[in-house]
Amino acid sequence: MYKVIDLFCGCGGFARGFVEEGFEILLGIDIDENSLATYSSNVKGAITWRMDLREVHSQDITNIIGSSPDVIIGSPPCEPFTPVNHKRMKNELDRLYIDEMGRLTLHFIRIVGDLKPKIFVMENVPQIVEGELRWALKWEFNRVGYKRVYFNVLRAEDSQTPSIRRRIFISNIPIKIKRESKRVNVEEALRGLPDPEEMIDYPNHEITPLTEKKIKKIAKLRWGDALILFKGADGKIYRNMIRLHPKRLAPTVMGGSRFIHPYENRLLTVREQARLMGFPDTHIFYGSREEQYNQIGEAVPPTLSRAIAKQIKRVLDEGW
Repeated sequence: MYKVIDLFCGCGGFARGFVEEGFEILLGIDIDENSLATYSSNVKGAITWRMDLREVHSQDITNIIGSSPDVIIGSPPCEPFTPVNHKRMKNELDRLYIDEMGRLTLHFIRIVGDLKPKIFVMENVPQIVEGELRWALKWEFNRVGYKRVYFNVLRAEDSQTPSIRRRIFISNIPIKIKRESKRVNVEEALRGLPDPEEMIDYPNHEITPLTEKKIKKIAKLRWGDALILFKGADGKIYRNMIRLHPKRLAPTVMGGSRFIHPYENRLLTVREQARLMGFPDTHIFYGSREEQYNQIGEAVPPTLSRAIAKQIKRVLDEGW
C-alpha cells in the first residue's frame, strides 16, 4: 500500500480520493482546528497535526510517520494568487516571495525536497503560474532535486464533479484526466436529499437563516442571476449568491461562495454545497456553518482527486 502525507490538508477532499484508490494516508497537517476535526473524522487512520507549516521541521514528520512517504500532496493557500482577492500583490514574484501566505508554498517545496517522495502533487489556482511565477516555481523544485516539473491544468467537471473548477496540479509526473462523457448537473447532484425544513436528522443539512429583506431580493432572482457583484484584483467583476440553473453545472465553488437553490428562496445547505464538489453524504463537516462552507470551497473535489490518485497508482505500479 502506497503511503501519503497531506500538507495544508484542509477538510480531506484531496486525501479522500487517494483513500478510495487504496492509498494509506499517514499524516495530515493544517493550522485550522475545525478543518482538522473534519479531516480526522473522515480520513480514518491518519494522524492529524495542527501546525503552521513554517514551524514544521521535516525530521519531525519522519519521527511521526517512521518512514518516507511515497507521495506528498497538498494545497497551499490560494489567496495570494487568486484574482478574486482584491488585496493581491501587484508584482507576481512578490506573491510568492514577499506575501506571508504566498511563502507557504515555498515551505511545501522545502518539505518535498527534504522527504524526497517518489511523486508530489501541489494544487492551486492557475494564476500561481502567471508570468515569472512559472519559472520561479520550476526553479524552486529543481533546486530541491526535482528536475522534471509539470504544470497540469485540470477541470474537475471532467471527472463528474457537478461544478466548474479549473485548477493547476504541479507535479513531477504528467497528469491527464480522461474526460467522462457524462456530466452531472445541479439538479442531478441535489437529487434525493430530504427537505431541510422537515427537520430530518441529516448531517450538515440545516437551512442557513436569512433576513426577510434578503429573502425578498432572492425571490426576484432568475436562474443565473447574482445578488452580489464585486471587483477582483484583475479589474473583472465577480459574482456571489447566484441562483443556480438546475440543468447546468454550478459555477466554481470557492471558500466564500454561497449559492441560491434553483427552485427555493434560500441558500444551499452545507450538504447541498458539498454535493456540488463531489463529496459523498458520509463526509461530515465540523465547525460553525460558515467554516463548513469555507472548508468545502477550499477543498480539492474528491471526484477529481480520485481520478488523479488512480493515475498516480498506475505510475507507481509501473515502478516509478
